Amino acid sequence: MDILLAALYVFIDDHVSPRRRIGRPPKLSEAELLRLAVAQVLLGFTSAWHWLRFADA
Repeated sequence: MDILLAALYVFIDDHVSPRRRIGRPPKLSEAELLRLAVAQVLLGFTSAWHWLRFADA
């Protein structure tokens, strides 16, 4: 699973260009956010609360 998520991160990071935004820079890049969303689905978490608790641990 780690290799799949790392490859997904690299693929997204290479193919998605960052948007220029006004204001404070985001804490997560778009590639990191998408990687976390895919990991949530693959691990079977249906609740965002449960996922955040698991990811924080």
